[in-house]
Amino acid sequence: MQFDELSNKIIGLAIEVHRELGPGLLESTYKQCLAYELRNSVINFDMEIEMPVKYKDIIISCGYRADFVIENKIVIEIKSIDKLAPIHEAQILTYMKLSKISIGLLINFNEQMLKSGIRRFVL
Repeated sequence: MQFDELSNKIIGLAIEVHRELGPGLLESTYKQCLAYELRNSVINFDMEIEMPVKYKDIIISCGYRADFVIENKIVIEIKSIDKLAPIHEAQILTYMKLSKISIGLLINFNEQMLKSGIRRFVL
């Protein structure tokens, strides 16, 4: 799948999860439900991927973890909070830089209309 096609498919699956559950649940619930939809759509992904920092000739494990890495093409960060803030954008951009993946989706499920809670990033 191309980047746009894949990101649109992921957004559609996130909308399906939101349509079924609505806003207000824990982030972990949305992660598990999105993982279920990704598996059923036969989309390859990894969850809770450690993002180490590479500095010169050392690798530092700092505790950075991306919620999803989809087919080594897209990083996804899931939130269920009142409002996305610049720190959340910085978080997804950091994961994208550390993983050398140029596309990222920041999805906040705590919105009445999920479309309002989706941000797409390109490096």
